[in-house]
Amino acid sequence: MARELFEISEPIPLLGCIAFGLIDRGTNVIQVRPITTCPLSCIFCSTDAGPRSRFRRTEYIVPLDYLIDWFKRIVSFKGSYKIEAHIDTVGDPITYPRIADLVSGLSQIKGVEVISMQTHGSTLTENLLDELSDAGLTRINLSIDALDPDLARRLSGTEWYNPAKIVDLMHYIISNTKIDLLIAPVWVPGLNDIEMPRIIRLAKEIGVGKRFPPLGIQKYLVHKRGRKIRGVKPMPWSKFYEQLRRWENEFGIKLVLRPEDFGIHKRTALPIPYKHSEIVRVEVIGPGWLKGEALALTEKRDRCITLVNVKSLPIGAKVKARIISNKDNIFVAEPLI
Repeated sequence: MARELFEISEPIPLLGCIAFGLIDRGTNVIQVRPITTCPLSCIFCSTDAGPRSRFRRTEYIVPLDYLIDWFKRIVSFKGSYKIEAHIDTVGDPITYPRIADLVSGLSQIKGVEVISMQTHGSTLTENLLDELSDAGLTRINLSIDALDPDLARRLSGTEWYNPAKIVDLMHYIISNTKIDLLIAPVWVPGLNDIEMPRIIRLAKEIGVGKRFPPLGIQKYLVHKRGRKIRGVKPMPWSKFYEQLRRWENEFGIKLVLRPEDFGIHKRTALPIPYKHSEIVRVEVIGPGWLKGEALALTEKRDRCITLVNVKSLPIGAKVKARIISNKDNIFVAEPLI
């Protein structure tokens, strides 16, 4: 089902909404979200991305210059040193038409020392990798969840997905670019258990991870609006880390990761201007990301607000809303109507 592509530009602030813009979680890492689209429909996707999405109503895109301008403002506040720009959308960053230009723009900002990107790489090409390398991409976190073709297609929810192509791109990254490679599979218990050792062996064989750890195995999690796999329960964190340590001993490779492995440290966070349960005046400025939502702007025009439990609010409607979540400057509110 085709969804509207809504452009996020002036006067919409790039703080406040989890789906687009910039996110500051009180460290030296600033998350960059230029677009929400994804070509895959992974059966474990925590954000219900891709063509088979059941809950998404709208996809968002942010113009390049607007995104760079806002990023500069945040860097100025947090301090222009040892900043990492992490491009990690609720879809796949390589669907952004100007992804190489985005990397180039970020690399020219004073204080930005690392630019990283998370992708499944399904539409990645050698030419784009060359462009990203020349633009200054420091690290690519490339997800591959199975080497077995049939299982990989099942996990990706996409018939044309080809894991062999992703492996070829990994070899290319190591041999032909300046980009550091981290392999980031999602471990879905009961489905791709035997694939994890295979992927670990692959990482060792091709020499992944020179400046950063070679692997970042991710635990399957269930989110309210994400995809749930029938019959699969997320394993406890204790069991997850216990198995990672076993594989560390078996393969002699680092798997239990810590923020300091990536140079991540605490840094003054942007002020959170609205408290939990506070009532604010907002104006509806666009369609919501998910069904039953609307995109709104605060009266001061300093934050975006996601309105939930919305039945019918036209663009331009001005209402009062109660903040029900404000963590990390991501605001969710219920309209009082």
